[in-house]
Order: sequence, then structure tokens, then C-alpha cells
Amino acid sequence: MSSQDKLETNGPAVQGSRRTRALPTPAEAKALAGRLRDERRAAGHPIGHGQALEIVARTHGFRDWNTMAAAIGNRAPEGLRAGARATGRYLSRPFRATVLSAEALRPGWVRLVLDLDEAVDVVTFESFSNWRKRLRVEVGPEGHSRERTSDGIPHLVLDL
Repeated sequence: MSSQDKLETNGPAVQGSRRTRALPTPAEAKALAGRLRDERRAAGHPIGHGQALEIVARTHGFRDWNTMAAAIGNRAPEGLRAGARATGRYLSRPFRATVLSAEALRPGWVRLVLDLDEAVDVVTFESFSNWRKRLRVEVGPEGHSRERTSDGIPHLVLDL
């Protein structure tokens, strides 16, 4: 029995309403489907890519590929989930915050809403201040925002 046959016959990866396996990323799920197609073709039982994606989805406890793709496409990276704690620098000022929401945008990128423990002054002039307590920012795989200050420093840098 091939590893993919085992994958197919193990049934859904759901125990009650809790998943028992870690979900793959979209790229990993598509690679699994590709390997399944290759194995089936080599065994003389070719299947299409769509059918392979459906099998991968059912293996992970989803009714179909569209449902799985929606679930894995909207996951935030580990450690950057609602309720998690985050530390870093915003406009070169250190902060500690609670993650209020985290939305995966594309591979490696997430939109965060952070509630800072203490407000941060986002203005550098001595005679003027503008305090921010809540931040909404997109962060990339290296833990920093794409937006930069005029001297090239990312607006937000997370301690990963």
C-alpha cells in the first residue's frame, strides 16, 4: 500500500471538531496533490490534479478542496494569532502589544492589528506629539513592514 493509499484510507483528520494533524500551507497541500498524482500514474491509475486536491482535502478533514483552501489560506503564521503577545519597534520606539487580529494576506505576509500596552509617540518634533495606541500593519516573513522611514528603517519590526 502506497503512502497516498494510506493517506486516503486513514479517513478525515478530525476528532470531534478538533483537527489531529497540523494543516499544510497551500503550497504544501498542492505539492502533496502532485505527489499523489505521480504515485497514481506510476501505479497505472492516473488521476487529475483536481481529484488529487480533493483527496488531500478529505485526508485533512475537509469536505472538499475549496473549504480547505479557504481555511489554510486565511491562517496567520504561528505566534501571530489573536490574543498572542508581540514585542518589537514601531518607528524606532520599543513596544509591547496584544495581537487583536491577524489575517494572512499571501505567503509569509500577515495584516496585524496590535493594541500597544503603552501609546507610542509617532512624531519626532519636540513641540508636537501624536500618540498611537493601536496599529494596523502588514508584516512580511522577516518580521517587518514594507513601509520605511526616510532613512530606510522599516516602520514596524517584530521580535521573532
